[in-house]
Amino acid sequence: MSQSIKNMLAYIGDDPEREGLKETPKRIIKSWGKLFSGYNQKPESVLKTFTEGSCDEMVILKNIEFYSTCEHHFLPFFGTISIGYLPNKRVLGISKLARLVEIYSRRLQIQEKLVAQIADSLMEHLHPLGVMVVCKAKHMCICARGVEKNQAEMITSALRGAFNKPEVRQEFLQFVQNV
Repeated sequence: MSQSIKNMLAYIGDDPEREGLKETPKRIIKSWGKLFSGYNQKPESVLKTFTEGSCDEMVILKNIEFYSTCEHHFLPFFGTISIGYLPNKRVLGISKLARLVEIYSRRLQIQEKLVAQIADSLMEHLHPLGVMVVCKAKHMCICARGVEKNQAEMITSALRGAFNKPEVRQEFLQFVQNV
């Protein structure tokens, strides 16, 4: 892998043997350990549920920060994700929602797939009455190259189960926007 990175540095026109770049292949490989750590984790490993303390009302964790890498351009995108679910006799430890975001965001991704994977995973492992995931992100592939629009933000959502009802979706959106 180190040689491939050196070849890439030479391809873009730099000297991989110059002082500032000599250790770069090792640093890149080390950083990939964190950036792509989601491949080494399974959602079910973090989705521990509880029946004690379960409720019948909407549970929301909003503004979960995330960092991911675009699978089309290998550039970062980052922002926040808000997740809501309607329990069905079971709830999650709240940190588990943030951990689930980490698992899927720490893989090569597109934003549309990211929200769908989070929603589908919660439906599969938690079996709630419904789930909604909303993601707002900035993409370096649109900011640093291409059309170079630095203020552009992409918003995506995934709705499952009861969140397909307009009143349930609206309740979630009001909590996320106003509280």
